[in-house]
Formats: sequence, C-alpha cells, structure tokens
Amino acid sequence: MGKQIKVALIGNPNTGKTSVFNALTGLNQKVGNYPGITVEKKEGVCKLPRGVKAHILDLPGTYSLNASSLDENVVIELLLNKNDKDFPDVAIVISDVENLKRNLLLFTQIKDLEIPCILVINMADRMNYKGITLDIPYLEERLETKIALTSTRKNKGIEELKELIANYKELSVKPCLNASEIDKPYFDNLQKAFPNQLLYKLWLVITQDVNFGKTDRNEIEAVANFKTKSKADLKRLQQKETIKRYQFINDTLKKGQSIDLANAKDLRIKLDRILTHKVWGYAIFFVILLTIFQAIYDWSSVPMDFIDSIFASLSEWVKNSMPQGTFTSLLAEGIIPGLGGIVIFIPQIAFLFLFISVLEESGYMSRVVFLMDRVMRRFGLSGKSVVPLISGTACAIPAIMATRNIESWKERLITILVTPFTTCSARLPVYLIIISLVIPEGRIIGLGYQALTLMLLYLIGFGAAICSAYILNKVLKIRSKTFFVVEMPNYKLPLFKNVALTVIEKTKSFVFGAGKIILAISIILWFLASFGPGEDFNNAEDIVKTEFQHQNLSDEELQQKIASHKLEHSFIGLTGRAIEPVISPLGYDWKIGIAIVSSFAAREVFVGTLATIYSVGSDQEETIKNRMAGEINPILGGPLFNFASGISLMLFYAFAMQCMSTLAIVKRETNSWKWPILQLTIMSTFAYIVALIAFQLLK
Repeated sequence: MGKQIKVALIGNPNTGKTSVFNALTGLNQKVGNYPGITVEKKEGVCKLPRGVKAHILDLPGTYSLNASSLDENVVIELLLNKNDKDFPDVAIVISDVENLKRNLLLFTQIKDLEIPCILVINMADRMNYKGITLDIPYLEERLETKIALTSTRKNKGIEELKELIANYKELSVKPCLNASEIDKPYFDNLQKAFPNQLLYKLWLVITQDVNFGKTDRNEIEAVANFKTKSKADLKRLQQKETIKRYQFINDTLKKGQSIDLANAKDLRIKLDRILTHKVWGYAIFFVILLTIFQAIYDWSSVPMDFIDSIFASLSEWVKNSMPQGTFTSLLAEGIIPGLGGIVIFIPQIAFLFLFISVLEESGYMSRVVFLMDRVMRRFGLSGKSVVPLISGTACAIPAIMATRNIESWKERLITILVTPFTTCSARLPVYLIIISLVIPEGRIIGLGYQALTLMLLYLIGFGAAICSAYILNKVLKIRSKTFFVVEMPNYKLPLFKNVALTVIEKTKSFVFGAGKIILAISIILWFLASFGPGEDFNNAEDIVKTEFQHQNLSDEELQQKIASHKLEHSFIGLTGRAIEPVISPLGYDWKIGIAIVSSFAAREVFVGTLATIYSVGSDQEETIKNRMAGEINPILGGPLFNFASGISLMLFYAFAMQCMSTLAIVKRETNSWKWPILQLTIMSTFAYIVALIAFQLLK
C-alpha cells in the first residue's frame, strides 16, 4: 500500500462542506485546535478504492484567499507552506449548485497555486427544483479540473469523488486564467526578482499578512531594488484581480450553466419576511427558545435521573462488595462519583447540541444571528453571541464551545468571559432550596413570590452578562475587526447524519476535554474530605462515642455523628473553619463555607455537601430543609438561613465562578490560563462584594 493521501476540503461557508466531510469520513474523525490558536481543526480518515487511505482535513470556511479573519488565515498559510505536515496532495473545493458563480472565485485562486484540485458541485438534488442544468464536460475543460456532482442528502456522487481522489495524480495543475495580466510590468518584475517562486504565492505574501518558506514581504522589498506598491494600490489591484476572475467565471457559466427561472420554486423570501421581521421575528424566536429549553428540561431529566441512580447504586455496590479500606473509599466516594459527575451532563449537552444543530442545518440560525446583531452590538457583542448566551441557561460548557463561529477575537473573548453569568441548570438546586427557606409562599397578581424570585435571578444573570460585556468592550484594548457578515443560506430539512455526528462529536469533546479535570477535582475533594490532621480526626469514633454515651443513639445515627465529626475536622472542614472569618460578614458559618469550597467543582455539589454536614441522607430533602431552617447563626443569633443571608447566598451563586469544568473549557478555548484566572478572580470578588452589601443592608 502506498503513502496516505493528504486531502484538504476547502469552500465558502454554507456550501455543505461539513456534509461532504461527514460522508467521506463517517465516525473516523477527530476535532482539536490548530497549534497556538483557537480555530477548530477537524480531521478524518477516508477509505478509498484499492485499499488506499486518505487523511481529510476540513479547513475553515472562506470566501476567497483575501483573508479577513483568523480562520481564513489558516487556509492561506497552509496552502502556501509546502513544508507543513498537512499540506495537501489534492484540494477538494466544495461549491453549492445554487451559488456556483460566487464559489468559483475561490476555486480559480486555488488553481493559481498549482495544487491538484477537484471541484465538488454539492446539493445536486436541488437542480431540478431550481431549474438548473450543467454541462459538466464543458465546465471540466474550461476549469482545467475534474468535477464531482454530489448530493449528500441522497448519498450520490461520493463514490465517484473517492475515485477522483485516488487518481489525483492525473489532475491538471494548470491555472484557469492568467491573473497577472492585471498589471503585467509589475508581475514581470516580481517574477524576475524571484524566478524560482510561484508568482501567485508571491502576490498573496505581498497582499496578506502571511508568510511561506523563508520569503516574506520585507525580503521582497529588499531584493533587486524591487519596491512593493502602496496599500491603496495593492487594494486596487486586488479589486482588478477579482473583476478579472468574475469575467472568466461569467464567460464560463454562460455556456456551462443554464437556469430556467420559470421552474424555480422558492419560499425563502416569504419566510425571511416573517422570520427576520422587527416584531414577529423576535416573538417567533422567543417561542422557539421556550420550546427548546422546556424540551431539554423534560427530555434530559429522565436519562439524568437514570444515570444518577446507576452511579449511586454502583458506588453503594462497591462499598458493600469490596473490602473496606482506602482504595474502596477512593473508588466509591471519589472516582465513581467523579465519573458520574461527567456522564450526568451528557443528556443535557446532547439535547442542546441536537437543537442547535437542527437550527443551523435548517438555515434558521443565520436569521437569528442577523436579528440579534442590532441588539448585541451596542454592548460590544456580535449577533452570534446570542447562541452561547442562550445555551448558557442549560450549561456554560457547551455554551462556551459554541463561541467558535464568532469571527472577531475580541467579540468571541468577551462572549466567553461573560457567558458564565447566565443562570445554568447547576445553580437551580441551590436556588430552589434557599428560596424555599427564605421566600414566603404568598402570591401577587396570581404569580408566586418564589417563582418571581427564581425568574428575577435569571434576569439578574443575563443583565450581569450584558453589562460586563459593555465594560469589557471599553476596557479590553484588543484590535479586532468588528464588521458583521452573515450569509442567509437556503432553508432545508436537516440531514439526520450531520445532526447525529455533530451531537456525537460535541458530546465526546466535552467528556474527554472537561471530563478529565472534573474527575481529578472529584478525587482531590474526596481526599480533602476523607483525611485530616491531628487527634480530632483520627480518634473521631472514640470522641463521638464518649460525647453521646448517655444518649440512646441507633447505630445509623451514631455513624452519622462520627461522619459529621470527621468531616468537620478533615482538611476540607478545617478549610471551612479557616475561611469563616472571611465569610461571616456575608451571614454564613463554617458549614456553608465547606459547601462553597466543595461546590467549586460544580455548583450543584452545594446541596449534597450541606446534606452530609447536617448528617442527613441527600434523598430526604424535606429533612434537609428542616435542619437548615433550624440552624442558628453562631455570631448574630437567630436563624442562620434568614431573608438577609438567603438573598446574600443566592446573589453570591448568581455571580461567582463556582465551576471548575467551565474554567477548564475557558482555558482550552482561549489557549491561556490568563483569562480563566482573571474570570475566577473578578467574578468571585464581585460576587463577594454584592453578597456582603446585600446581607449588611438586609440583616
């Protein structure tokens, strides 16, 4: 068997590039980031005829080789650098049968780089619907290439494409046209200065902020007294180049393509009038959101409860079946709950990405982005920021992952930094138990005080995200292009295979990315809660038995007292005691301190930690409430959980960065510890100050 063929998939956004990638690779794909940058890198393996394999690299969508964003730079720098390990043996340029004229601009530029090219004309199943006919032999002759007519929806043309990839050495590398005619003297001088370099590569190095090999713009200017043109002249030449290419494309399509407009059926204009309407557009979007999040809540609750019970049963089984000792304790109370803490998020993440994928595949998400841009831009965000901010109400982790399609690095960074303010489902257990303790059950105009408090907490979170974005936009001195371009693709029924692969890939990315850190933190927390220094911890059993020897406690009650004593004198218990002077001005005691420290791994740990501290099984929620309601503030006297401390605690959780896995994802998406550390410090400080003010005013 010969060497593996390296293939690059290139194309405009919304041409079905991902569908072709999925059709070629199936589940044989992986996702990561390009070294040193945050642009997503999708790779896969494809089996070709005669036992040959192809390594497929799905490059970011780009409209041309005139780069305007980070992801477009990735495409150019790869195509210019023959020494790159991913430099393609063959480039597959994906075009859409309905937008062939625009797509061919990129194709003609890549042909000028003398890389073997295959033109894929995708969505061929829409040709009859749109009244389009193509003269393939004529187009192949004019474009100096081989053409694969594909329909991933009907699974047609993929085998023919694989055959063309396998025979890539037969492809012509001759350019379609001579672009240097736009300024022949200039390009002749350029070629004389660098006779061994490809002319179009030199042109791209001059006009783009990219390098290839050992040649860069400064060297070009220094050679043979050759001076490059001014930026304005270069821009004019680029425009001339684009015009020349479109003249060639128009001439080619006059004979190679015919469109019978009488047969073209299109509801797109009518739908767009409704879905992007300045009133109805927002109303429809709001209804869709309510439906999606209600469905996520309803559908994920059953599998999440099932997963929770499975891991709880497994943990109990390990405790009862294996010999008592440190290893069994680590397994039952550290590793298994840690794994459960990862797996339990899978239904939420899977359903969230299912709906996002369906909205994207159908073409609706582009309309939402267009609709929201006018609102978001006032606060330093992009229209595309609305997707992560909405997703954050389920879980901040997939929401931050969803920022990858925001072109501007500044807008993307701001979105990543403010998304954790939106109220995620992990905060709900905290909110619900505190609201039930400190907010009365009365009603106003038919709405319960408790329900209104919960809604207010959601609004406060979203308001904090928007205000923070406004401040960050003013503070961050990051030079970033802020123009907004979004393409309105045609509406279409989502392709099941694409939706399924997206859900699988995103879920897998979460499990193997954030999962490792969640598991590690769970093991650390187990260690801190299971061990402690000194006699108070080591002789807990004797101390408790002596203290309660005159009380007729059952074995179960005695074991709960011993567990509670051990926890109080464990490392995490001592941490709670150590931070008590800092948190007591907020109205909290050391027990709440422990819950706050332990919930750093995940916010929902708060309730479980308090259940353990109060020596009550976590399934007896009513008893937890009674115990919490009966707790006395050791400094001020009176109930520990009163209106003032309850509001303070809810505001603390509304603003604090109490989620290690979110920090891990922020680190991964920004490729730096700087931003998650700043995020943790600023959010926690702000949460502390707000909680302090609230308690001092209300107590």
